[in-house]
Amino acid sequence: MHRAAHFPPAPPTMHRAAARLPPARPGPWPRRALCGEAPALLRASGPGVARRLRGQAGVRPGFLSGPEEAALGQELEPQLRRRRYQFDHWDGAIHGFRETEIAQWSEASREILQRVRDTAFPPGMSQLSLVHVLDLDKSGYIKPHIDSVKFCGCTIAGLSLLSSCVMRLVSEQNSEDWMDLLLPRRSLYILRGTARYEFTHEILKDEESFFDGQKIPRERRISVICRNLPAPT
Repeated sequence: MHRAAHFPPAPPTMHRAAARLPPARPGPWPRRALCGEAPALLRASGPGVARRLRGQAGVRPGFLSGPEEAALGQELEPQLRRRRYQFDHWDGAIHGFRETEIAQWSEASREILQRVRDTAFPPGMSQLSLVHVLDLDKSGYIKPHIDSVKFCGCTIAGLSLLSSCVMRLVSEQNSEDWMDLLLPRRSLYILRGTARYEFTHEILKDEESFFDGQKIPRERRISVICRNLPAPT
C-alpha cells in the first residue's frame, strides 16, 4: 500500500539532465506569455504552433501557497487512501492512478477552488459541480488523449499538488506540431478551445520527464481539476 503523503516542502532546485540524455523534443520555441502566464514554462515545436495555442494553453506558477496545498492534501488524503492504485483504465488513458470526484469541500478548499474558477472560466459559464481528483503514483502516467466531450466542455483547469511534471500537447492533424508545458508543483494549468479539442494531452513518465533539456523529477502527483459543462447536444 502507498503511504499517505506528508506534503513536504518543494525542493529549491531541479537537477540538470546528464549530457547523454537529450531533450524529449528538439527545437523548443518559447511562446509569449499572456494573461499572467509564465513564458519559461511553455515550449512549442515552432512559431506556428505557439501562435495557434496562444491563449488556449497556459500555466500559472505559484497559484497555491504551501499552506493551501497542505490544506487540500489533508482534505483529500482520507478519501484517496481508501482506494487502490489501478494500472489500467476503462479507456486505457491512465496508468498507475486512483481517482475520485468531490462535490462537498471545506470552506478553505472552496475558497481555493473558487479562485481557480474565477481565473479559468468567464463569468456566467456553467461549470460541473463535481471536482475531479486524480492521484498519479510516482510510476504513473497519462497517455495521449482528448477528454470526451460527453463529460466536460471547452475548458479544463487543474492544480498540481506534491510534484512537478511535464504535460505534452500534440496536434491530432500533425504529430510534428507539439507544445510542452512545465507544470510546477502548486501551479495551475488551463486548457481551452484548440488545446482542448485539437491536441491530445499527456503527462510524461518519470523516465521521459524532461523540459527544455532539463530533467523534471516525477513523484506522486495529485491533480485537482475543474471543468465546465459539456455543450448541449
